[in-house]
This record gives sequence, C-alpha cells and structure tokens, in this order.
Amino acid sequence: MKTFTGTGVAMVTPFQNSGSVDTEAIRKITHHLINGRVEYLVVLGSTGEAATLSDEEQDLVIRAVMDANAGRIPMVLGAGGNDTAAVCRKVEEWTGKYKPDGFLSVSPMYNKPSQEGIFRHFSAVAESTDRPIILYNVPGRTSSNMAAETTIRIAKAHSNVVAIKEASGNVEQCMQIQHALGDEFTAISGDDALALPLIASGYKGVISVAGNAIPRPFTDMVRLALSGNFAEARALHYRMFTLMQMFFAEGNPSSVKLAMELLGLCTRNVRLPLVEGSSSLESAFKHALQSLGN
Repeated sequence: MKTFTGTGVAMVTPFQNSGSVDTEAIRKITHHLINGRVEYLVVLGSTGEAATLSDEEQDLVIRAVMDANAGRIPMVLGAGGNDTAAVCRKVEEWTGKYKPDGFLSVSPMYNKPSQEGIFRHFSAVAESTDRPIILYNVPGRTSSNMAAETTIRIAKAHSNVVAIKEASGNVEQCMQIQHALGDEFTAISGDDALALPLIASGYKGVISVAGNAIPRPFTDMVRLALSGNFAEARALHYRMFTLMQMFFAEGNPSSVKLAMELLGLCTRNVRLPLVEGSSSLESAFKHALQSLGN
C-alpha cells in the first residue's frame, strides 16, 4: 500500500478558450509539478472541476496526466459522489482500466447522510477495489461533516482505507483522528494554511491547491516541517501566507487558475457555475507572485 506522505497537488483541469479540455496545458502543468518536487498527483478532485466533466473528458484528463507523468510519481484519482452505486461502478472500472496508486473519495454531498450512512457508503467503496483509498472530508462543499469517530471506524474496518484528507477546518477534530489512529494511518491536511500546524500535530502532509501554482516553495515548506525544522518551515509558511489566502479569494479553482495564467501554465477559464477570477485579483496576484520571486 502506498503511503501518501508530503505534498500531493489537487490538479486543476485547464480549458481552452473554446471550453474544451486543454491536454497540452495538462502536460505542461504535470511537468511543472514534478519539477516542483511534489510527491504525488491528485487528478479529478473538486479543484479539477470533475463535477462538470463528462465521462469522456474525465478519461481524456486521466490519460493526459498519465502520459506526461510516465510513472514518475504516484497518481491518485478522484472518484466520489452522492450515488454510492455509481461511485462503486466508477472505482471498479478505473481500478481495472488505470490501476491508479489510489483513489480520493469525497464524503457524499447534498443527500446529507447520517454518520451510519457515511460509514456504509465508504464501506461499499472500499469493497469495490483493492487500491488504497484516501477519504475526503470537506463539509464546506458537502454540507455534511464526517465525524472523527466515523473516520476512525471506517479506517479500522477496511485495510485499504489508508488515509484521510481532512478539510473540516476543525483542528480539534483533526487531532482526534491522529490521536486515535496514530502513524499506522496517514492523516493529510486538506487546507493549505493549516498544513504546518497539522504536521506539528502528527499529520503527514497536505493535498494542496496552492501547489498548482507554487509547488517548489510549498513542497519545501512541507518537507522542512516533516523533518522537524519548524523554524525554517514557519518562515516559508508566512512568506506564502498571503498567497495561500488569495488562492481561495474568489473560489477554487477560479483564483488559482488566474495565478496559473499569469505564470504561463494555462488559461483562467473555468466552467459555469464558476466564473473567472477578476481584474482586481489579477493585480493583487501580480504583486504577490513577484514578492515570492515568481
């Protein structure tokens, strides 16, 4: 089983001005991330706008990243939703077709399931593959928090549930998971700004949005923290802190795609109901990126 330590990046899906998936930009971004020393790639998460991609487009994105990556670093596929049977079918299909290093699966949104419903959902997903699974708790998107007790229960019940991306913003809940499961389980920050304090609490890294644009300084910060060098990690954290906030200023991935356009990586195009980053944010990014040395 893979252990997802360090910096994973929740990759954006770039679009051409016509609105179609930009496979050339996908290749450019993949090389940019690998050169930035990220430890693994996360494809088709919420940052990748998977909700607005057709099945054919999702396959196109996966194949483009796989081709550019060429097996250099692990690759995790986002496969989640609020229809348990459909999620299981997709996970089973992609297990055979792509053999990913793992799946990132978000807790069901909209339905607002009970904790027992969340447990049964993830049990079904875990039983549909032999690949490692990273749970994803993001109440801000799902309107349903996966309690620490439920995460712990799922992890203990299924050996291929190896990690959680915790994006609840509730540090006490994050600590409950780490305290109960310890180093046998990989707890991962789902919030860029909380990566440093959560690593200090025992977390093993982050699945980052900011890493799309600024992978090298971000991975440096995470590596320093994981090695116990918190003085240098903290200095880097605060050098990037304003940027980390700006990457979410007008929603994700609208904000980070704007920064990536300024860096020559892709266009700022997103799909409705998202809208492109504003000219005022563009001006702020120009100054902040220059200050960081980009």
